[in-house]
Amino acid sequence: MSAFDQIGRTYARTRRADARIERQIADALGDARSVVNVGAGSGAYEPRDRDVVAVEPSAVMLAQRAPGAARAVQASAEALPFADGSFHAALAVLTMHHWSDWRAGVAEMRRVAPGRSVMLTFDPAYIAKYWLMRDYLPELAVEDERRFPPLATVAEAFGGAEIVPVPIAHDCTDGFLCAWWKRPLAYLEEGVRANISTFALVDPNALTAGLARLERDVRDGTWEERNAELLACDEADFGYRLLVA
Repeated sequence: MSAFDQIGRTYARTRRADARIERQIADALGDARSVVNVGAGSGAYEPRDRDVVAVEPSAVMLAQRAPGAARAVQASAEALPFADGSFHAALAVLTMHHWSDWRAGVAEMRRVAPGRSVMLTFDPAYIAKYWLMRDYLPELAVEDERRFPPLATVAEAFGGAEIVPVPIAHDCTDGFLCAWWKRPLAYLEEGVRANISTFALVDPNALTAGLARLERDVRDGTWEERNAELLACDEADFGYRLLVA
């Protein structure tokens, strides 16, 4: 059973594709006409102008795919049910940290799409610096540092992938962990947290205490004062990266 069979039941409500990230992904895919989307979830970043096949292990996530979405197959990244060279490109968006064996998943992407691989992932070197972990929930940093391998190691597994920064806008529409960097009260919403997998791994008591401190600091102005330099920005770098091989 996939983890998202338990925690992803409302995923499509807050995890909508951000147009700016979508453009970066489309550019990275180049002129690839056929794409396999590995760990596709509800299909947020699937190109609509190419021949796409989605691969997703969770039945709950598959059920949230929009009408008219690309054909989907229930399978895992580590065992893609396609012949060698079946696609011009392989795509994986914020999914590698859920794979049981990320190296096997990368190898499968390269096998079925030897021409091009594009992965949106996260550099764990950044996570402890983010204000939510730094000041309120260091337990989240511990979990993500455990789940995300070093970025250079993943790039090497792709045969030397180019590493492209993905800045996050203040009004990002895809509610992943750092998307709410300028909207701190969003983390108090259970519906937002439910669609960010790291929250499910943290001790509930630590989570409650950390969020209570966050709410207090937002209300009394401490949070704004502490993050004044960041708040002057319209977009910022939190370690999200495209690997393009």
